[in-house]
Amino acid sequence: MSKKRVIIIGAAGRDFHNFNTYYRGNQDYEVVAFTAAQIPDIEGRKYPAELAGDLYPAGIPIYAEEELEKLIKDLKVDDCVFSYSDVSNQHVMNMSAVVNAAGANFVLLGPGDTQIKSTKPVVSVGAVRTGCGKSQTSRRIIEILMAKGVKVVAIRHPMPYGDIAAQKVMRFASIDDMDKHNCTVEEMEEYEPHVIRGNVIYSGVDYEAIIRAVENDPDGCDVVLWDGGNNDFPFYKSDLHVTVVDPHRPGHELTYYPGETTLRIADVVVINKMDSADAAGIQTVRKNIAAVNPNAVVVDGVSTITVEDPSVIKGKKVLVVEDGPTLTHGEMKIGAGVVAAEKFGAAGIVDPRPYTVGRLTETFEKYPDIGAVLPAMGYGEVQIKDMETTINNTECDAVVVATPIDMNRILKIDKPNTRVFYDLQEIGSPNFEEILADFGKKHKLF
Repeated sequence: MSKKRVIIIGAAGRDFHNFNTYYRGNQDYEVVAFTAAQIPDIEGRKYPAELAGDLYPAGIPIYAEEELEKLIKDLKVDDCVFSYSDVSNQHVMNMSAVVNAAGANFVLLGPGDTQIKSTKPVVSVGAVRTGCGKSQTSRRIIEILMAKGVKVVAIRHPMPYGDIAAQKVMRFASIDDMDKHNCTVEEMEEYEPHVIRGNVIYSGVDYEAIIRAVENDPDGCDVVLWDGGNNDFPFYKSDLHVTVVDPHRPGHELTYYPGETTLRIADVVVINKMDSADAAGIQTVRKNIAAVNPNAVVVDGVSTITVEDPSVIKGKKVLVVEDGPTLTHGEMKIGAGVVAAEKFGAAGIVDPRPYTVGRLTETFEKYPDIGAVLPAMGYGEVQIKDMETTINNTECDAVVVATPIDMNRILKIDKPNTRVFYDLQEIGSPNFEEILADFGKKHKLF
């Protein structure tokens, strides 16, 4: 039989993982191309030969997703494998129609063919959408385990936006490691909160190689914490899987891919942001959790907000900078920065749209519903410079920075500014102290 010809439809993350775990050494298939969406400037590159394996000595080309229909016909493609996350179910089925109409099969790979087994206990944290609060949930779990003397090493969902071959396995134990690996703002937002708290985090491209490095980390490893991206399901077989839902976006837990999968396989579901959501939204997500995963432990939580210097906000007209992906494909209208501005008495929130330049202008054109907040976009030097220029162009009294990193480390902001921090706090019982006590006992950790 001839090999099936495959295109993997992705966004520089799950697509490479699906290739590595299912297709890389599979003689029954030939992956002829990747397509890329969501990430600027990824198309036109190659998945490198040194990662693609013996069957692909020339590597695999990456094209823009807009070329998909033509590629299916020109390359005589049999299967198209959809491999990115945090898109509506409607988007997935529209893509299926495009693929089927062009003559190919539409494929979704599941956990059984893509999850890797670790020799260490694995706690996974995911969510039903971008911006639900995965990172603060991960931090909460790590803090509890570290306080009990457990050595936790985190692994972050991939973000290989630079030199793909050089990013095969990356270890971050200090701020300097982020400079060493030429991290984008999006990467730093995920890595920095871990390293400043004293735990190591890995990321990269080849997650088999990554987990083996983690298991033998020079500082030791008792537990692996999978810090998921978007609303994807874990790359590793989990001993405890936690999914976070967001009552600000009620119903999305059943209408976005693969968020519903992540919800259905969860051992623990966290209803976050209950302090700022309305009762109807909370009730909707609670009802939907019970409908699709009645055996899950449900943790009620709030996202507690603190501000470095409230005096920078009070009575001032402020520009709010929020986490980029949460506002763009996450579709959130507000984040912690807006909540902090209102809570600490800002005179008003300044709309940045009249002041944007370059790539940030393009971002607002692509995502017109973002509104009067500035997404922290920094996929490369050009975007970082555009963000700095936009902030400094904006006619405001002060800047409220609600990203997980210290923006002053990478930008020169010419206005008074302050940082916003947010953490998970459970309400009552069940809570993570109790859940992790059972987990630790089961795995003989303490």
